[in-house]
Amino acid sequence: MSKLSPALKAAINAPFARPNTVAAPNNIRSVYQRIEQEAASRDVGLLPWLTISTAATMTMNSPESLTALHALATSEKSHKQAVHVTEAMREVGLKCISFNGIPRTINVLGAFRASLPESIISALSKTSTRVPTSNSLAGVTSRGRGLWDSIYAPFESKLVGKLEESHPDLPVHILNSHYGPLLADFPGGKPAKIGRVLTSIVAISCLRAQTGVGPQVVSHVFGLRKALEDGTWKAEGEEVVEGAEGLVSDDGNMWILDCVDRIVEAIGEGRGTTFAPGFRAKL
Repeated sequence: MSKLSPALKAAINAPFARPNTVAAPNNIRSVYQRIEQEAASRDVGLLPWLTISTAATMTMNSPESLTALHALATSEKSHKQAVHVTEAMREVGLKCISFNGIPRTINVLGAFRASLPESIISALSKTSTRVPTSNSLAGVTSRGRGLWDSIYAPFESKLVGKLEESHPDLPVHILNSHYGPLLADFPGGKPAKIGRVLTSIVAISCLRAQTGVGPQVVSHVFGLRKALEDGTWKAEGEEVVEGAEGLVSDDGNMWILDCVDRIVEAIGEGRGTTFAPGFRAKL
């Protein structure tokens, strides 16, 4: 196999190119703690604020911060509860692929796992739940289109047509590579379920933390609201999301955005998002 020259390695890893994950700021636990306290005052359960915080932190590319979030979310929890929290965070991280891309999920979830105690690691699920088969593909397509229709109604078909104009395979890929096999949950048992409401919260949190994609944030805010309007949040297989009714109001939507903004501010140390900030000035 060919080797990279020292000069090329240095260019790839040049500090101005920001090649590494982001360290946790000293105040990140207090930021998460404040969000947890506000959630309690709003009668919002663990999973919604954990989903917001996990998705925003994944987008900011900070596994150290994710470890701090995990420590807070599992404090005073039984071992079984701590494992469930960890599984939920991993599931959120997986769904972030559809909004942030693959590399950040690979790097952040890998570093996150390495930071966990062995007692947690050994208890995590090692069984895949999304392997497609010839018998499951029709269901994957149907569930993906169902989720799409729920989020984008009454413009779901019009939007597919618009995407086809950009590239005929764009909606094909979005529906059959993301909405079907990843964002819509496969039936059957899972260690942790990030269902209809929480999936919309993942989308809002990732996209808000990225910046530059306001139209998509708007779409998924409406998508969150439609989960309650069309009843899909209580569909068969869905789990109760504590505080969901409050999260779909203007005030609840504003709180989600504000939580993300505070996480971005803390991890970015006042410089904004790390998702696509551009190169630092060469010194």
